[in-house]
Amino acid sequence: MQYRIKEEKVKREIELLKSIKDTKTELFIANKNFEIAEGELVDYYSYQIKASKAKLDYLIKQVKAKGIELDMINSLQIGMEQEQITAI
Repeated sequence: MQYRIKEEKVKREIELLKSIKDTKTELFIANKNFEIAEGELVDYYSYQIKASKAKLDYLIKQVKAKGIELDMINSLQIGMEQEQITAI
Protein backbone atom coordinates (compact mmCIF):
# COMPACT_ATOMS: atom_id res chain seq x y z
CA MET A 1 0.00 0.00 0.00
CA GLN A 2 2.81 2.41 0.87
CA TYR A 3 4.49 1.65 -2.46
CA ARG A 4 1.33 2.72 -4.30
CA ILE A 5 1.23 6.05 -2.47
CA LYS A 6 4.86 6.74 -3.35
CA GLU A 7 4.21 5.77 -6.98
CA GLU A 8 1.30 8.23 -7.17
CA LYS A 9 3.47 10.96 -5.65
CA VAL A 10 6.17 10.35 -8.25
CA LYS A 11 3.60 10.42 -11.05
CA ARG A 12 2.27 13.79 -9.81
CA GLU A 13 5.80 15.17 -9.61
CA ILE A 14 6.52 14.02 -13.17
CA GLU A 15 3.29 15.62 -14.40
CA LEU A 16 4.28 18.85 -12.68
CA LEU A 17 7.69 18.79 -14.37
CA LYS A 18 6.07 18.03 -17.73
CA SER A 19 3.76 21.01 -17.21
CA ILE A 20 6.79 23.22 -16.64
CA LYS A 21 8.45 21.93 -19.79
CA ASP A 22 5.25 22.43 -21.82
CA THR A 23 4.75 25.93 -20.44
CA LYS A 24 8.34 26.87 -21.30
CA THR A 25 7.66 25.67 -24.85
CA GLU A 26 4.43 27.70 -25.00
CA LEU A 27 6.30 30.77 -23.80
CA PHE A 28 9.05 30.28 -26.37
CA ILE A 29 6.51 29.93 -29.19
CA ALA A 30 4.53 32.97 -28.01
CA ASN A 31 7.73 35.05 -27.95
CA LYS A 32 8.65 33.94 -31.48
CA ASN A 33 5.13 34.70 -32.76
CA PHE A 34 5.18 38.08 -31.01
CA GLU A 35 8.33 39.01 -32.95
CA ILE A 36 6.51 38.65 -36.28
CA ALA A 37 3.00 39.63 -35.20
CA GLU A 38 1.16 42.52 -36.77
CA GLY A 39 -1.91 44.48 -35.83
CA GLU A 40 -4.19 43.00 -33.19
CA LEU A 41 -2.05 39.87 -32.91
CA VAL A 42 0.56 41.92 -31.05
CA ASP A 43 -1.91 42.30 -28.16
CA TYR A 44 -2.87 38.63 -28.34
CA TYR A 45 0.70 37.40 -28.10
CA SER A 46 1.63 39.88 -25.38
CA TYR A 47 -1.26 38.54 -23.27
CA GLN A 48 -0.24 34.99 -24.07
CA ILE A 49 3.34 35.72 -22.99
CA LYS A 50 2.14 37.29 -19.75
CA ALA A 51 -0.16 34.33 -19.03
CA SER A 52 2.58 31.79 -19.76
CA LYS A 53 5.00 33.62 -17.47
CA ALA A 54 2.43 33.69 -14.67
CA LYS A 55 1.74 29.97 -15.13
CA LEU A 56 5.46 29.17 -15.15
CA ASP A 57 6.00 31.19 -11.96
CA TYR A 58 3.16 29.31 -10.27
CA LEU A 59 4.45 25.90 -11.36
CA ILE A 60 7.99 26.69 -10.21
CA LYS A 61 6.64 27.74 -6.80
CA GLN A 62 4.80 24.41 -6.61
CA VAL A 63 7.98 22.51 -7.45
CA LYS A 64 9.99 24.39 -4.84
CA ALA A 65 7.30 23.87 -2.21
CA LYS A 66 7.42 20.12 -2.84
CA GLY A 67 11.21 20.10 -2.68
CA ILE A 68 11.66 18.81 -6.22
CA GLU A 69 14.93 19.68 -7.91
CA LEU A 70 14.48 21.61 -11.13
CA ASP A 71 17.37 19.66 -12.68
CA MET A 72 14.87 16.83 -13.02
CA ILE A 73 13.35 18.77 -15.92
CA ASN A 74 16.50 18.26 -17.96
CA SER A 75 16.55 14.56 -17.09
CA LEU A 76 12.91 14.27 -18.05
CA GLN A 77 13.51 16.04 -21.36
CA ILE A 78 16.45 13.76 -22.20
CA GLY A 79 14.35 10.70 -21.39
CA MET A 80 11.51 11.92 -23.58
CA GLU A 81 13.89 12.59 -26.47
CA GLN A 82 15.28 9.07 -26.17
CA GLU A 83 11.74 7.67 -26.25
CA GLN A 84 11.04 9.62 -29.45
CA ILE A 85 14.23 8.31 -31.07
CA THR A 86 13.38 4.69 -30.25
CA ALA A 87 9.83 5.18 -31.55
CA ILE A 88 11.15 6.16 -34.98
